[in-house]
Amino acid sequence: MSSETSSGFEPSGFHRAIVRLFSTYAEGFDDFDLDKVLSCFAYPVTIWQLGKGTVFADAEELAENVEALFDVFEAEEIVQSRFAIGEAASDGNGAFVGLSWTQERLAGEIAMEFRCRYALRRDDFTADWRIALVINEEEVSIG
Repeated sequence: MSSETSSGFEPSGFHRAIVRLFSTYAEGFDDFDLDKVLSCFAYPVTIWQLGKGTVFADAEELAENVEALFDVFEAEEIVQSRFAIGEAASDGNGAFVGLSWTQERLAGEIAMEFRCRYALRRDDFTADWRIALVINEEEVSIG
């Protein structure tokens, strides 16, 4: 897992918190660690993918989806997930983040590249950021 930032850029506390959250998320997938991945979410969480939104009320409901993604990682031989922060903004207990993801096989070959947008919510008890909404960007043909 790794993240990319602009050179000469001094990260803010918010930026460091976002890197920490998504590093944990990526490590969870790279290590097939279900609990680590599930700990990154605020529940209920909504995930939009392929034009359909699915609401997961709790970690137990989301676990089945994450385990299916683990199967994809295994089938595609993905061993490392990298992200780059495109944009990130916070206000109070809410934030919006856009990430570009690259997932690689053992030899560094790119297996998948995609972008996701996230709405985050700050946890009331720990003040840590958690994922409340995921929008997977699909390519749309206009015309």
